Amino acid sequence: MNKTLFLFLSFILLTSSCQKKSDSQSQEKAAAINTISVIIDEQLWNGEVGDSIRNKFASPVLGLPQEEPLFTIKQFPVKLFEGFSTGSRNMIIVKKENKGEYKIVKNEFSTPQNSFHISGRNTSQIISILEEHASEIINRMKQTEIEAYQKTLLDSILSAKKIKTKFSIDITVPANYDYAQTSKNFVWLKKEITSGNTSLLIYQVPYNSIGSKQVVNSIVKIRDSIGNKFIHGRPRNSMMITEEAYFPYFSKVKLNGFDAFETKGTWQMKNDFMSGPFINYAIKDKANNRILILEGFCYAPSKTKRDLMFELEAIIKSLKILKK
Repeated sequence: MNKTLFLFLSFILLTSSCQKKSDSQSQEKAAAINTISVIIDEQLWNGEVGDSIRNKFASPVLGLPQEEPLFTIKQFPVKLFEGFSTGSRNMIIVKKENKGEYKIVKNEFSTPQNSFHISGRNTSQIISILEEHASEIINRMKQTEIEAYQKTLLDSILSAKKIKTKFSIDITVPANYDYAQTSKNFVWLKKEITSGNTSLLIYQVPYNSIGSKQVVNSIVKIRDSIGNKFIHGRPRNSMMITEEAYFPYFSKVKLNGFDAFETKGTWQMKNDFMSGPFINYAIKDKANNRILILEGFCYAPSKTKRDLMFELEAIIKSLKILKK
């Protein structure tokens, strides 16, 4: 009898464990990309603290032709903290308490998840803590979103044998992308979407193509030459160029251990009406005496573009450079 009871209890525990794991995975897939939950009482949310949160976490994304927020914010009162709000991958929990505190809790209610707990004695202290740690919070959130999205790519991936052979790299690309064009040192992958498309370019240039001075001008010159050679519109003499009216956003970054230049801006089709955003990574691969360039861009005139460009960034950041 005791043995039967033991086996029954073991079965219940195993079933419960599997169910929790399944629920966690379901929450991970269901959670919207670039959406954060802010757990905060209405009084704080409708005042200066809420303004500070919105200014930091819903600020415009750099490089997009229209203003779109960095994150979509969903606000919940503290009393509704339990339940559906805890399934978010990123949560900011703000409370008035007797002392000022900032802490990060990993996987507090689901996996993966960042919970950023911020408390203070008054509004000024809470805002001060928010201002101090906003950059760190944003970077952690973005990394979590990219990693979560990259996991979804593994469900159905494009054969990247051509890319691996040409460039000695591994990269995870969804199966709904097709090879639009290939040549010796160039690959163009494209995905058709409703009323538009998204594209990924991979190419390489000699290591000395980008010097230490006028880096942005060099990158623009290189990408315009690629557009002139490979990416054309329907009218004759139409080609993709960098939007001349707006100077691109530029920063030095690390991409999987390699020094790289990140450039965000707007492209346009010269002698045509098409345009859209792009994100370009020029990676310094000194061991192979080259600058490896991966660029994502989209054409989606009737759609918001934040999440389209996020997908391209996540694909690019799955890159692994192999030893030749």
